[in-house]
Amino acid sequence: MRKHVAVMTGGAQGIGKALAHRFLLDGFAVVIADVDEEAGRETEAEYTGLGAIRFVKANVASEPDVVRLVADTLAAFNGVNVLINNAAIGCNEPVTELSLTDWDRVIGVNLTGPFLCAKHFAPSLRQRHGAIINIASTRALMSEPNTEAYSASKGGIMALTHALAASLAPDVRVNCISPGWIETGAWRKAKERTTPVHSEADKKQHWVGRVGQPEDISSLAAYLASAQSGFITGSNMVVDGGMTHKMIYV
Repeated sequence: MRKHVAVMTGGAQGIGKALAHRFLLDGFAVVIADVDEEAGRETEAEYTGLGAIRFVKANVASEPDVVRLVADTLAAFNGVNVLINNAAIGCNEPVTELSLTDWDRVIGVNLTGPFLCAKHFAPSLRQRHGAIINIASTRALMSEPNTEAYSASKGGIMALTHALAASLAPDVRVNCISPGWIETGAWRKAKERTTPVHSEADKKQHWVGRVGQPEDISSLAAYLASAQSGFITGSNMVVDGGMTHKMIYV
């Protein structure tokens, strides 16, 4: 039986690392792409006992890097069933001080990267009737000051999702997950790992009474990658413990 293959960008740490863990447990061969070679090699070594895992150093904002990532994946596993566009960076600067260079850098990784990965993985995804899962953010729906580049990139991801769903239909389903506050401290590389501590006020900002965990995202991604979600495409799913809808008065 042909093994299913999942590729996740930004897969070395945080939500991406949790995604890699879940898909390995579900029997996928996993390719993690990340610019942080130290974190990537560490995760690759940590998870090697769970199944077939491969780290590829790549900057998703670079088309040559994405082309190389695709070639490496196909050479190793002959195809891909699931692409998860998770890699993202931020830059919190006042709008009057935000440089065009920093704006372009955030848009490049967070929005151009998913476009490039979808573009170049599409032929293989079509052959295997696969799925693309884009990781956006509730920042596409609500904002704090000085988040223009990040928020714009995540809003773009939502629009890119339904555009790709239309363009790649009916062969490839494309959906989007928008995480809220997800605590990733325990999913960092070893030298940066932290033990999360949340106040009661932190917890009470969420109707479920807690801050989110990377597993909350990886479990939904696993569902969206499965045949059980075969009638879902072009959708954005908010995973935020209710925080987006909760009215908070200070």
